[in-house]
Amino acid sequence: MILLNDEYWMRLALKEAAYAREDDEVPIGAIIVCNDKIIGKGYNQTERLNDVTAHAEMIAITAAANYLGAKFLEDCTLYVTVEPCPMCAAALRWARMSRVVYGAADPKAGYSQFGPKMFHPKTKLHQGVLEHECGVLMTDFFKGKRGK
Repeated sequence: MILLNDEYWMRLALKEAAYAREDDEVPIGAIIVCNDKIIGKGYNQTERLNDVTAHAEMIAITAAANYLGAKFLEDCTLYVTVEPCPMCAAALRWARMSRVVYGAADPKAGYSQFGPKMFHPKTKLHQGVLEHECGVLMTDFFKGKRGK
């Protein structure tokens, strides 16, 4: 029997991030889980779609809302490899996401740098799940962009 815990789900978000990396996008992946089932997933596609809002979280939110046929995701958990930016945090607030779990912090553009109370008051936050793996993915990507 597979134990479905935060690390299990974060590993699946890391697979989404790998798709972004393959497309030369910032390697961030996200999945939304409800009742132990993935109902939305996404990875950064800002370059591919020429859309600054095409973050992994935004794509996953849209997919989950379409799956449920509802705009609120009150009984769902988002797993994302990097701390959400303010735009994504605000979208998660409006979606009333129950829980947000992220891997690596984003000290330059993460929500916590701009407004630590950006999420819905009932949203539970959990940070640092597979933090090292999530962080290395980002560090390696940007090292490659700078010419190693």
